[in-house]
Amino acid sequence: MSAVMITRKVRKWEKLPGKNTFCCDGRVMMARQKGVFYLTLFLIVGTCSLFFAFECPYLAVHLSPSVPVFAIVLFFFVIAMLLRTSFSDPGVLPRALPEEATFIEMEIEAANGNVPAGQRAPPRIRNVQINNQIVKLKYCYTCKIFRPPRASHCSICDNCVDRFDHHCPWVGNCVGKRNYRYFYMFTLSLSLLTIYIFTFDIVHVVMRSVDKGFLNTLKETPGTVLEVLVCFFTLWSVVGLTGFHTYLISLNQTTNEDIKGSWSGKNRVQNPYSHKNCFKNCFEVLCGPTFPSVLDRRGLMQEDSSFSAASASLPPSRSNPVSQTTKTTAPLIRNEHTPDETKRSIAAPEEKSSSPREEKGSSPREEKGSSPREEKGSSPREEKSSSPREEKGSSPREEKSSSPREETPKVPPLASPEPDAEVSVTKGPAH
Repeated sequence: MSAVMITRKVRKWEKLPGKNTFCCDGRVMMARQKGVFYLTLFLIVGTCSLFFAFECPYLAVHLSPSVPVFAIVLFFFVIAMLLRTSFSDPGVLPRALPEEATFIEMEIEAANGNVPAGQRAPPRIRNVQINNQIVKLKYCYTCKIFRPPRASHCSICDNCVDRFDHHCPWVGNCVGKRNYRYFYMFTLSLSLLTIYIFTFDIVHVVMRSVDKGFLNTLKETPGTVLEVLVCFFTLWSVVGLTGFHTYLISLNQTTNEDIKGSWSGKNRVQNPYSHKNCFKNCFEVLCGPTFPSVLDRRGLMQEDSSFSAASASLPPSRSNPVSQTTKTTAPLIRNEHTPDETKRSIAAPEEKSSSPREEKGSSPREEKGSSPREEKGSSPREEKSSSPREEKGSSPREEKSSSPREETPKVPPLASPEPDAEVSVTKGPAH
């Protein structure tokens, strides 16, 4: 059985494991759960659109033309930081190749092989020293690697992320080493935009209430009421989130480390990544170099695919033990005959036969020529009347001495069936 190999080039992002989705030929990387991200984008764009439609025209004339200008700049900055956080690689670590995973497993078994079972250390853990502090490296059973310090496996994206902070559904992506600063700038700018819109909504209502009254102003500007409600309930959560991450940045910690209490000080364990200075910590997190992605998402790789070509190379009689003659197969495939016409053409030889016994005794291949089954063509009574000695006396060499041309009938070509010809179904020899 032969196989045909087909090699084609594909992008590496098409074969990356995990639960991330890619767009724009691998340039955009997000989580699969994007519904909350669309809700975030809708709330920001919708609230700002109402502000530009109802408040900005009045405030630009009666207060200052710089009010809508600053709002537009702040709005585009918020959208840019949101998209930068959502569409970028957070720091996903590639999984180990099968050869690398096998080598790591052998190292682990060799390290614990000579130690008694009762005295073995906890498996899948390695200790490294960072700034005179012992840090444990845990083994990831999914990615088959020892995770670097501060890395963790995201259960939603199913990937190990370097300097993993948390998975944020509001941005539709993990927050890690490569997009944390953009996430913080997004929360900070969104807090400023929310405060800005909420403040000038109040100013707009107060200025209109002087001439028309408070109730009449609310009736004339229903969009302002909706903006105030959205900003009021959003303000506390966004500002609180920004303050919490400002506290973490000043200590050079992550949300994951703060929740687990890794550097709480209860066990006299100090944070080895802190510079003991909040300004230095903020400078490192927000102004440090941007690390390149270790995933070659748009790189090319070869993919081999194979399929069996035996069915295409073998003749129809060998590909299927029960073969049909040309006159039967061709009209059915080409739909030249209706089912009734096909039944009539099959029943035609039965009408021409003289007796039922002759129908049973004659082989279907006797109509076209000699067949290897001519010996079985005699009726059952004739077989019983014949002497057993005569059956034994016949030499098998005489049966084999007949020419193969006499045994194998010539099958007419498949391409030229006649519409009104006889249709016969035969069983070919099993191969």
